[in-house]
Amino acid sequence: MRPDSVPFSTPWITADDKRAVLNALDHPWLTGGPIVRKFEQEFAEYVGTKNAVACSSCTAALHMVMAALGIGTGDEVVVPVLTFAATANTALAMGAEPVFADIDERTLNVSPRDIQEKITARTKAIVVVHYAGQPCDMKEIIEIAEDGRIPIVEDCAHSLGAEYVNRRTGSIGAAGCFSFYPTKNITTLEGGMITTNDDEITRRARLFREHGMTRTAVERQRASTWFYDVVELGYNYRLNEVQAALGMSQMKRVQEAEKRRIGAALSYNEGLSRIRGVCVPHVGPDRTHVYHLYVIKVLEEYGLSRDELFEYLSANGIGVSVHYTPLHLMSLYKHRSRGKPVVFPVAEQVYRQILSLPLFPTITKTQIEYVIEKIREGTSKAGQARV
Repeated sequence: MRPDSVPFSTPWITADDKRAVLNALDHPWLTGGPIVRKFEQEFAEYVGTKNAVACSSCTAALHMVMAALGIGTGDEVVVPVLTFAATANTALAMGAEPVFADIDERTLNVSPRDIQEKITARTKAIVVVHYAGQPCDMKEIIEIAEDGRIPIVEDCAHSLGAEYVNRRTGSIGAAGCFSFYPTKNITTLEGGMITTNDDEITRRARLFREHGMTRTAVERQRASTWFYDVVELGYNYRLNEVQAALGMSQMKRVQEAEKRRIGAALSYNEGLSRIRGVCVPHVGPDRTHVYHLYVIKVLEEYGLSRDELFEYLSANGIGVSVHYTPLHLMSLYKHRSRGKPVVFPVAEQVYRQILSLPLFPTITKTQIEYVIEKIREGTSKAGQARV
């Protein structure tokens, strides 16, 4: 049956997920307990790192890693200009200056060439974002980082399960930061995770997560002591036991979710590649794309602008979005430029073209066909109107 609407995203919550959450509520410790630790262990094993640190969001994870790396006032952190605000804001929160790099026109990931041009003596980290679920060109970026002995932080908010030359994202740089927001490849409602092989990053991240305290409440009870010290600035960035239980349940089918997302993307590719003025996602070599987002480009020269297609699909009950407005066009960063002209030609061009279509593990073939039909219909009507 033809759908009346297609949501942009909907979380895949099963009966097993619900049972895991209810069971967690029976535990004596509802936060900071054994379920969180087990989730960390299983997640680290899946990604392929020695350590993992659960936290309240990917924003928290990025903030914790910035603190663990000792990023501070006067430092610079290179970040892609096409990303969610948290990627840059967390560097700013440490007193550092986010330095934007332009993107690759095909993959929409950060451009290694532009990273190279933005490196200075003050650069203390490079943050890469595996945009939409496709790994960045890590070979080139690693070479740049090694030349300057600069740590790479992977923003893996989109890329759980994605691989680059047979290594999962989050295991390639100094640390990986993941998101478990409801639209992501697995969810804990809100939540995040750091993955790393570096014990010092792990130690400092755990401190930062717990107000800089030397002992958590659970650890104090086990040691039969009330005493703790606060040794550095930290925050409450904990993930609770109920969220961790949901995350562990979701991890049991993470590969099935990935398979479904890729299958949906291939169906979109097949139907949309025949429509003039629509470009399907480009996937680079030696990597897997796990399609947290399915992002097309709408080429206005063929008769329809991105904004016109957005409005047409929305009017037909289809949830669509744009990821993202380049950060240098946001008011916060406009003001920080102090009126100096700042131009990122590729990101600005791509921003006028990109459109994110509905994609989630339970999307049906009928829903995908409806989206394709409405895109074909919208582009055809626009072409007729301009003849």
